[in-house]
Amino acid sequence: MPLSPKVPTPTLERLATYYTILSDLKSRQADTISSADIEERTGINAAQFRKDLSYFGEFGRPGVGYAIDELHARIGRILKLEKTQPVILVGAGNLGSALVGYPALRADNFRIVAAFDNNYNKIGKQLWDLTIRDITRLVEDNATLGARLAIIAVPVGAAQDVAERLVEAGIKNILNFAPVVLRLPRDVIVRNVDFVQELAVLSFHLPDPTTNP
Repeated sequence: MPLSPKVPTPTLERLATYYTILSDLKSRQADTISSADIEERTGINAAQFRKDLSYFGEFGRPGVGYAIDELHARIGRILKLEKTQPVILVGAGNLGSALVGYPALRADNFRIVAAFDNNYNKIGKQLWDLTIRDITRLVEDNATLGARLAIIAVPVGAAQDVAERLVEAGIKNILNFAPVVLRLPRDVIVRNVDFVQELAVLSFHLPDPTTNP
């Protein structure tokens, strides 16, 4: 199902949240769910939930709710999760190792098919069920792998070069764990994950230690 260019990114983020909730309910063999149930489970307003779905057509039946299997499948098709999506990982350090071993990726139809690094002490070694590959072969190897998604888990100084190699390999959808702003062509979509930034935001909300409770 093609996505309208008018679909806001926050809507897609919420769809991913709905998909996760529905995956859990499906595993519990639940049958139906209402928009009020979604609000209770996610904290996302029921009206917002219905508006998010409205970008993609009609869902559910008034007074009956949503069949979980059907809603899960439709959101999966919207997010292109109805089939396994191959993912390339660049960076075979501690974070990269944790990502390769993260079981939820495969559960949600993402599969890291190759791990690359520039450290000759790592190249050729095993990372879980993968053999670490030489980053200089990324373009050539992806011609066979056919991945369209990639994860960058390298130090700041290497991230820009890695991103450019990924784009050269035909990958224009990147999840970036390096705390740096990547400068790439406008048609490349980058999602940044910055743990320190997120912790800084949480830190702001901490009560002042000098304030009495």
